[in-house]
Amino acid sequence: MTTENDINPEAVAQPRIVLRAIMLIGIALSLFQLWAAGVQPLGLFFQRPIHLGFILVLCFLIFPVFGLDRPRGALGWAIDGPLILCGIAAGAWVPLNIDTIANQIFPRQIDVWMGILTILVVLEGARRAVGLGMTIIGAAFLVYAFAGNRGELPFLSDWMPGILNHRGYSLDRVASQMTLGAEGIFGIPLGVAATFVFIFVLFGAFLEATGAGKFFIDLAYAATGRQRGGPAKAAVIASAGMGSISGSAIANVVTTGAFTIPLMKKLGYRPAQAGGIEAAASTGGQIMPPLMGAGAFLMSEFTRVPYVDIVLISIFPAVLYFGIVYLLVHIAAVKQGMTGLPGSELPRTRAVLAEGWHFLLPLVALIALLVAGYSPMRVGFYAILSIMAAAGARALWTFAASGPTLSAFVALCRTGIKLTLDALELGARNAVAVSMACAVAGIIVGVVGLTGLGLKFSAMMIAFSGGNLLLALLLVVIASLILGMGLPVTAAYIVLIILVGPALTEEFGIPLLIAHLVVFWYSQDSNVTPPVALAGFAGAAIAGSKPMETSVQAWKYAKGLYLIPLFMVFNEEIILGGPLLLVLWSGAIAILGLVAFAAVLEAFLFGPMRIWMRLLLLPGIVALFWPSLTVEFVGAALVVALLALNWAQSKGDRNGAAAAAG
Repeated sequence: MTTENDINPEAVAQPRIVLRAIMLIGIALSLFQLWAAGVQPLGLFFQRPIHLGFILVLCFLIFPVFGLDRPRGALGWAIDGPLILCGIAAGAWVPLNIDTIANQIFPRQIDVWMGILTILVVLEGARRAVGLGMTIIGAAFLVYAFAGNRGELPFLSDWMPGILNHRGYSLDRVASQMTLGAEGIFGIPLGVAATFVFIFVLFGAFLEATGAGKFFIDLAYAATGRQRGGPAKAAVIASAGMGSISGSAIANVVTTGAFTIPLMKKLGYRPAQAGGIEAAASTGGQIMPPLMGAGAFLMSEFTRVPYVDIVLISIFPAVLYFGIVYLLVHIAAVKQGMTGLPGSELPRTRAVLAEGWHFLLPLVALIALLVAGYSPMRVGFYAILSIMAAAGARALWTFAASGPTLSAFVALCRTGIKLTLDALELGARNAVAVSMACAVAGIIVGVVGLTGLGLKFSAMMIAFSGGNLLLALLLVVIASLILGMGLPVTAAYIVLIILVGPALTEEFGIPLLIAHLVVFWYSQDSNVTPPVALAGFAGAAIAGSKPMETSVQAWKYAKGLYLIPLFMVFNEEIILGGPLLLVLWSGAIAILGLVAFAAVLEAFLFGPMRIWMRLLLLPGIVALFWPSLTVEFVGAALVVALLALNWAQSKGDRNGAAAAAG
């Protein structure tokens, strides 16, 4: 995880008093969230507004009005000061007036004005923390709510196609919809951000503050460093480990990439290739259980499927994704004749585990509590306590073994308190962007519910696809890519599932959970797909390569992001279960299809692959996706025969080369 200064190297240092205020407010927010998670749960109209108030204040303190690269100055404070006060008011209004708001039929004028104020500060906060694209999309949805014959902007109804027309709504109606109920800003997206997401972001911050990130990276290097392309394989494994506790693919890139990308370049990978591999691997961290960014929590709320069930069914698809990235990395290393790093340059597995084995205990506790049926919030609370207990016990053990003295004990306590406060602040900082994105997503959800836009969008989708499921999924990919240019993954997923979810489930018959998984997976593609590949750009900055070239490499290595959701749709037993033999068969052909696709993409598997073999593999791969068991058998037989032939040819070439050398 990173702070904004980590990904903005030109950021101007803030005054000490501002940094101190950010620290105190961040710690206060984290303590409030811990109290609500483990001591006294709060109702949604207390938890969500108070959380939003804290986040808005942090947002306006962390992100100055003119950007991170310019001092705030007197004018900046003249703008940001009132906005901070407005953020406090937005967070306090509903909790302080909940009895009046709940018992009134029509909103008071003061409630309407506070609603307008809340909407405006949320849009401005999102502009700073997430980007202008998020604010523009939120504002566009609000304009759409007003665009009707009875709305505030009736003239806009003439500009909309017939299917998008609606009656239009007044300012009072929209403001109350957005801020006085659970259908707008204080709806499900912010609710998830204010509960499950925050507590697990805080858990990740505690892991990072106590050194877990270095432990995972060292463990990955120790396991794979000696293999061909070892640093690249270590990047895949480390990104899987870090990504499962990180809330951002970009943060994952800059965290693990700072170690892996220079080593990949040293081994022989081209700079763009090294940055692309790291970006693809880091993107996979967002689909890796147990956390999956914020996706698993949102999916659980939307589908009413228990969180632990979503985690369990997501394990195999995530393993498939990292498996295909790992295979592509291996093929690239073999083609380029790379070797591993010498043992003298690598950490030893035993030494790494001896130093950091206690970091595994909180993850074991987390999984055990989930399986035991505890709520995600309570699980996160106990997971944080467990990492604190594990780190504290380890420190005390080291202290006792080193000859304890009073001064050393005092120094140990100070270090522990400092690390705890740092983690509390870091968790709050890392939650700002996702919470602001979810607040604006709540505006979008509210407008969609008010105007019926979701059903209209679904009708348009069916019309454009002509009822063809493959074309409909292609439209989802295109829409996710376009949305991803201006939205973070979580927000893109929320917007897309609201708009296309009804069509996928009701018109095309895709089960609800699979529809959510497909949209969530496709929402990741903006991290690695040109022209706007955010994780690819972060990788390029570290690798010193061209952003577009690096993004193309990231797109190539992340191909599982597009293919695996197709297996979910056409072989739904992978997700929903079924007869054991059918599940095993579907899993086997998914693996086979991905291996064959990697071979076609790289023209290499066991050895160089001739063009005619690659051309024949393509129909075999398509057959593996076909919703017919007979066609799948034929496709599997063709793919296995061609891969076996490639193995035999490569073995013959090696034997011939060995004989010639002898």
